[in-house]
Amino acid sequence: MTKKWNLMLVLLLALTVVLSACSGDNKKATAPETNKTKETVDTTTPVETPAEGEQSSGLIKATDASLNPELAKNRKDTLIVGMTDPKGVFSPLFMETAYDYYVNYSVFDSFLQVKADGSYVNSLAEKIDVSEDGLKYTYHLKPGVTYTDGSPMKASDYLFTMKLLLDKSYDGESDPLSYHIVGAKEYNEGKSSDISGIKVIDDNTVEVSLTEYSALSPVELGTVYILPESYYGKGYKQGDLSSVKEFNSKPLGSGQYKVTSYKAGQEIVLAANENYFKGTPVIKNVIFKTTTDSTNMAMLQSGETDMDNINVSEDNVDELKALGFLDINILPNNGYGYIGFNHKLKKFQDPKVRQALTYGLNREEIVKGIYGPYADVINIPESKVSWAFTDENIEKYDFDIEKAKALLDEAGWVVGADGLREKDGEKFKINFSATAGNPVVEALLPIMTANYKELGIEIVAETLDFNAITDKKTAGNFDMYFAAWGLTPDPNNTVYITKGAQNDVGYSNAKVDELMATGKKEMDTEKRKDIYKEMYQEMNKDIPVIFMYQRTNMTAVNARAQGFDISPYKDFPFSLHQVELQQ
Repeated sequence: MTKKWNLMLVLLLALTVVLSACSGDNKKATAPETNKTKETVDTTTPVETPAEGEQSSGLIKATDASLNPELAKNRKDTLIVGMTDPKGVFSPLFMETAYDYYVNYSVFDSFLQVKADGSYVNSLAEKIDVSEDGLKYTYHLKPGVTYTDGSPMKASDYLFTMKLLLDKSYDGESDPLSYHIVGAKEYNEGKSSDISGIKVIDDNTVEVSLTEYSALSPVELGTVYILPESYYGKGYKQGDLSSVKEFNSKPLGSGQYKVTSYKAGQEIVLAANENYFKGTPVIKNVIFKTTTDSTNMAMLQSGETDMDNINVSEDNVDELKALGFLDINILPNNGYGYIGFNHKLKKFQDPKVRQALTYGLNREEIVKGIYGPYADVINIPESKVSWAFTDENIEKYDFDIEKAKALLDEAGWVVGADGLREKDGEKFKINFSATAGNPVVEALLPIMTANYKELGIEIVAETLDFNAITDKKTAGNFDMYFAAWGLTPDPNNTVYITKGAQNDVGYSNAKVDELMATGKKEMDTEKRKDIYKEMYQEMNKDIPVIFMYQRTNMTAVNARAQGFDISPYKDFPFSLHQVELQQ
């Protein structure tokens, strides 16, 4: 017996991180903490006049569109979006950074799509039937969907995509074995050439059976981006995804746009998919152009770009408002900035050391110095926009250099004759990695260096480009680094789970593992809140990373571009097809 499912769930997807200088997870990634995050303009939310000393949030409408620069006005059929350079991994299987996600969101589709409120709605799915016990999902593909090469999408392509995700050679950041699909383990181990729990009924219908149900099952199964077997499967053999990876820079999907050219470090050019199943995109061409914090404001001002995320500060808000022709959206970020430890290094394995490094860093000075009223120091890995956020029994780790020194003493790190702490013959030196040209890093480094010098710790800093930091994180080649995670609406994730797909810092805590697993299985939201509260309280004591802040995002959009539907949960590419350039 089956029932129709209306998909208005707020059972939302696992945290996909969007790593600020890294990203990734079950479904999403993030961006470097230069305010190059995932969120963008929501043209439906009016801005409220703030009280003195408070920040404004919402939409600040352009005051005089006639001030629009000629360079922008003369661009009749092209939207140019400024953003940090992607890594060029245009594959839903292997994408890591927010910027690669933006491209993939534009090129590929899934049965479900997130809405601005964080719930989900049918996208490729005409309807979805769910058995009464929640262990069987039947997806009915909308008729007539084609890929951009003209070939038809088939339900069998979903099975093919799941085979790639469950292949034993898969090394991306999703964790498809945790979906509990019948036969997935046997396929992953090479004991079977098929996934017994996924049955293709006909070209438009596929059935998925689970061994157990969780709060995330609807979203995990429904947000798999579907790849055409006719294209990606040409050289694929079970146990070897090398032929599939060859298409990472040459994607083929059923989405709003198709990639026509890519110049690393410069731009990605997208052309409208005339046969898009939701209707031909209004704007014929979209260009994702590489910008930096030192160029993005000027490029918006000159009309060279139509849209970009700008580092939020009172000065920058005033400067954008003064231009007159930009709609400015200020939204709370569903994510957080952090400083990661390499837990594989002995010096970071003692929680007293991690606590000391948190007490001993003046986070308040750093955060307020950069963002003013547009960010707050946080102490758990969750955004305040989430239903799972808590500040109950959470230690704030206010700056306390003496407490930090005492904790280091307790941990056996003794100050030597040269003023540096040492233990077992090792000097306490930290190689710190961060993104170059990042205003957060520019504010962070001098304060961190001074604070830690007072503790008897030497900081040796290196600044690299965003993608280089991502590579170091993934390879585990770091002591400490600065980055950020962008979150999806549900608190479940693998970032801090022992050997989790996104756990690049090597953190392990059996209690956190247990609570995360329990929270995923619990169906009652109020009970889930209590479970995650306990988990966050444990992490707050154990300090897997130094939690820095949750900030506000600011996205400026040329007022001639109207129709975006964006929120802290919904990235701008999802609504690209409906955006118009007003003349």
